[in-house]
Amino acid sequence: MFEAQSGRAISAGGPTLVALTESAGTDAVADVSADASADASAVQVPPQGSRARRPAGAADGILRRQSQRESAARTYARSLPIVPVRARGLTIEGADGRRYLDCLSGAGTLALGHNHPVVLEAIRGVLDSGAPLHVLDLATPVKDAFTTELFASLPPALAADARIQFCGPAGTDAVEAALKLVRTATGRSGLLAFTGAYHGMTAGALDASGGAADVRVTRLPYPQDFRCPFGVGGPEGAELGARWTENLLDDPKGGVPAPAGMIVEPVQGEGGVLPAPDSWLRRMREITQARGIPLIADEVQTGVGRTGAFWGVDHAGVVPDVLVLSKAIGGSLPLAVIVYRAGLDVWAPGAHAGTFRGNQLAMAAGAATLAYVRENRLAERAATLGERMLTALRGLASAHPCIGDVRGRGLMIGVELVDPDTGACAPALAAAVRQECLERGLIVELGGRHSAVVRLLPPLTLTDEQAAAVLDRLADAIPAAARRSH
Repeated sequence: MFEAQSGRAISAGGPTLVALTESAGTDAVADVSADASADASAVQVPPQGSRARRPAGAADGILRRQSQRESAARTYARSLPIVPVRARGLTIEGADGRRYLDCLSGAGTLALGHNHPVVLEAIRGVLDSGAPLHVLDLATPVKDAFTTELFASLPPALAADARIQFCGPAGTDAVEAALKLVRTATGRSGLLAFTGAYHGMTAGALDASGGAADVRVTRLPYPQDFRCPFGVGGPEGAELGARWTENLLDDPKGGVPAPAGMIVEPVQGEGGVLPAPDSWLRRMREITQARGIPLIADEVQTGVGRTGAFWGVDHAGVVPDVLVLSKAIGGSLPLAVIVYRAGLDVWAPGAHAGTFRGNQLAMAAGAATLAYVRENRLAERAATLGERMLTALRGLASAHPCIGDVRGRGLMIGVELVDPDTGACAPALAAAVRQECLERGLIVELGGRHSAVVRLLPPLTLTDEQAAAVLDRLADAIPAAARRSH
């Protein structure tokens, strides 16, 4: 079991796992609570299966009515049959009184966890001020403060000559805006995207995602070690992918429509938590820049410290032409923007619009979140704690052959489950692990090819004690699921 009290993570009945709570130095690890007394519930770890004395009938009725009234397209509700009524930090409490550690975090939206005090204060400030809540794209002090804070966090080379477009409320709306922008600016219609990509659920975003068919998108190989498309992995596999891309673009018989842009995720999330190698991402920047192709970085899930740097592209030192942002930048509320080089700003007034692009509450919450992540060095914290968690999970993998690969960057972590005999993806086992985690009070989700990757997206405010509890429950769930599957 993982024991936070001793400062080390220890596995009972198996190999000793790496220390999680060893001191990293007061300079390297920020205090993750702005007000420890006010946010005490955010750092407490509920015991496994903790349950208050509360009837479950009301929750059952809500779940039953949801299944009767909502569309067949609902997703998380199927695998997570809970009714949240309260939440703070990492913890969600259901209507039945049971508490869960939430490592889904709104699919990466909740950088500071649920109901962080600085977010609540920012929202209350707008509500108490009497400011309008709906303003279309009019200028407001709240918007100005958000834009100023966002620009202060951007790569300097982009911030110095950037424009921002507020989009509809979802990340997929920002992707659509980015594709529309580069096609307008270049006069070209083609698009370069990658296998395994996920960019949203609207038509254009789906075209650029990995499962699309019959579209004008050229699909390029995304590098990965565990299932390298070239069978070699590592730097050699990434280099082969870069050379393939370069040769295809320069081949007059390559069949590639003139590309208006290349869209890439610095870490593929839904694709299975696949970090792009820094050298490969730099090659993509060189290839696109040499050919006048705008580079679009989809940072909807990787942005705001998630990967251990403020933006995923920062690891490679790459400055994209367009940055697609959503999720965490709204501080838990709907907000989506694109930030791009001024030279691409060729739109006529009204060429791209949306009624709900002026979400004042989200801008206030987002500005507070951006400032808190920056001032408390939570990106650095995510890098340090994420590396410890990855090391611990790799130690766990040595004892369980059903764990094929452990990978990630910062607090964006994936564990791929496989058939120990064949090495094939094991989606049924992954689903069983998710269920076993839920029974132990841990919320995780699945991704990757065939949904065989268990994903962890905890808030950046995760404490050492909480990280130990998360890994303890996951370490218990995996062998339990493996026994069930047999």
